[in-house]
Amino acid sequence: MGLFVLRRFGVMILTALCLTFVVFVLTNLEPNLEKLAKTQGNARMSDEQVETWLSNRGYHRPVAVKYGEWLGVLPGYVIEGTDGETRGRCLRGGVDPADAARFCGILQGDWGFSTVFKEDVWKIVLTRLGQTAKLMGWVMAVMVPSSLIIGVLAGMREGSKLDRSLSTVSIVTTATPEYVSGVIFITVFASSAVGLKWFNGSATSAMEDITFLNFTLPVMTVALYGMGYIARMTRASMTEVMTAQYIRTARLKGVSFRNIVLKHALRNALIAPLTTQLISDIGYVFLNPRIRIS
Repeated sequence: MGLFVLRRFGVMILTALCLTFVVFVLTNLEPNLEKLAKTQGNARMSDEQVETWLSNRGYHRPVAVKYGEWLGVLPGYVIEGTDGETRGRCLRGGVDPADAARFCGILQGDWGFSTVFKEDVWKIVLTRLGQTAKLMGWVMAVMVPSSLIIGVLAGMREGSKLDRSLSTVSIVTTATPEYVSGVIFITVFASSAVGLKWFNGSATSAMEDITFLNFTLPVMTVALYGMGYIARMTRASMTEVMTAQYIRTARLKGVSFRNIVLKHALRNALIAPLTTQLISDIGYVFLNPRIRIS
């Protein structure tokens, strides 16, 4: 068991290294570096000025070396630019080169500085993760009970009108992407198109202060999409349990349908959705970048 865990952990680290290296290479392509130089310097910079700006800041070094510095396994660069100014990866905040640390990468807890938000990256990531955790907590609080109730009601009487209706709703919600249902919710509940201005606010306002008005629609949008998966899984499991031999025996003994569902079928029917689909949905809602607050 320990060897299996170590092997899986090693594969996870290797995958993370490969993915981060690919992203690192893409972000260090020449068009992106030129855009960075003109954004941070001057939009009217000539090609020669762009090259000088990038060279003075170490962007023209090999990508593998820069990636090693970013990870923190290689010492950070120190370059004396053509303008006479000494720059380095670990020389932030006017630190003297003699007193600066040699290594300042991910392994040392230095995630870099955002040129867009003008703030340390780790602070931005922690803030966004906290906001995403709040969103996903409310999503799970809405999605899980609703989907389980729908699945159980649909699976109690297979083939009934209730089963067909709830199954249709589950399929429709699953087949509708978040960006489609989100637009529909905005049109119906947040705009003046149909006269229902029940909710207002924006992503920016939700990031600054979460309220019922600016947080309801995002929660509804994400929960609705994941609800169908769990409901369909619960319905299939409930249908299977209701045809089991011990359920038939309970019926023959005269046990009421309510007691059969609540005391016998329900506890066995919820094993599959809780252990498989629900766990995968938790990972989905927390790791999907499309629904992350950023």
